[in-house]
Amino acid sequence: MRQRATAVWGVAVAAYVVAVLHRTSFGVVGVEAVDRFSVTATVLASFVVAQVAVYAALQVPMGLLLDRFGSRALLAGGGTVMAVGQLLLAGADDVPGALVARVLVGAGDAATFISVLRLVALWFPPHRAPLFTQLTGLVGQLGQLAAAVPLVAVLHLAGWAPTFVGLAAVGVVAAVGAWAGVRDAPPGSHVVRGTAGLDMPLRAVAREPGTWLGVWTHAATQFPQTVFVLLWGFPFLTVAQGLRPTQAGALLALNVAAVVVTGPVIGVLTGRHPLRRSWMVLTTASAVLGVWVAVLVQPGPSPLWLLVLLVLVTGVGGPASAIGFDYARTANPAHRLGTATAVVNAGGFTMAVLSLLVVGVVLDLAAGAGAAPLSLDAFRWGFGVLGLPWLLAVVGVLVSRARTRALLRSDGVVVPPLREVLERRRERRATTAGRRRPGPPEG
Repeated sequence: MRQRATAVWGVAVAAYVVAVLHRTSFGVVGVEAVDRFSVTATVLASFVVAQVAVYAALQVPMGLLLDRFGSRALLAGGGTVMAVGQLLLAGADDVPGALVARVLVGAGDAATFISVLRLVALWFPPHRAPLFTQLTGLVGQLGQLAAAVPLVAVLHLAGWAPTFVGLAAVGVVAAVGAWAGVRDAPPGSHVVRGTAGLDMPLRAVAREPGTWLGVWTHAATQFPQTVFVLLWGFPFLTVAQGLRPTQAGALLALNVAAVVVTGPVIGVLTGRHPLRRSWMVLTTASAVLGVWVAVLVQPGPSPLWLLVLLVLVTGVGGPASAIGFDYARTANPAHRLGTATAVVNAGGFTMAVLSLLVVGVVLDLAAGAGAAPLSLDAFRWGFGVLGLPWLLAVVGVLVSRARTRALLRSDGVVVPPLREVLERRRERRATTAGRRRPGPPEG
């Protein structure tokens, strides 16, 4: 059964890899898109904002459909819709056509990740679910790596239309593979299907404080990574920081490496220390803020080592954001898991949508005030305003954590302060060391 579970998960996660490739493909062609469609930074941001806005807006409807129809149908359907979107983008030569194409990509993408997570919850035992949740995000980032390196090379070699036609073909293959290889649940298991109604499942999910802790967790750690990878990272590295496109692509690949290295570690720690998940979230959010401040206060372009640190630390936000889905899993029953996961995902991506748009608007305002378009001075203002959503999300984590712990106390589960836990460990180590210390010699 374990091999069957791994095989089903492998097929599903392959579809997610392709979805991430579709999702991030526009971010690495931003400079070419400006020339092709003759647009400003705000209009360029609107392409990705439309894509991510549709993704976020469809999360709850997709979650309800997922609980009703299962992962197989949504993975195959979502892959097909994304392929159609990429095919339309291949032939688009104006802004409305490109917007429609990215909307379709966002709509298909909305069904994919939550479908894989539902398979993880139903096919794997609870103690392994956090690890496979992290592995899903980790393996999925291969799609980002494909966008950062080979996709850029194909674009420069073959041009716009052949590149996106090829992406559409890859999407069709992923959709067919999902329909052929995915099964919604282990053989013989009884899965309760969600109801057709909308009101009751959402109310039940929203009443759980753990759901909101998942929402704010996902938002606090995920939106800087999304803003950087989906659109503004590549122009920031090339235009503002003066790196060559190949260097910027290599740094984005390092971002993927950070996900690969830290994902399993965070997954194991989440499974072993479920009462300390929020500390991993707050530590990651604080580290991301610190490195961004260090880059933005530099008087000129940052040294390469600091940019490397930036992409590595920002990359950790991806695995840390998956802790939000673990909160959704542990706070809600299985038949509402699709809806709960979708609510958490929607929260994080709503924050990302607003941040993507705000950065584009501020970049244009800075350019209007005299800064060169996409210059370092403009990006200082554009990225500087992201401190506001960061603060909002961190406060949300702290407030919802307090509510979640209050509910746990009412159920007899008390989370001791971290200081008390560390003190107990020191006492145990001291006691163990004292027992091992040899006594005085006889004489």
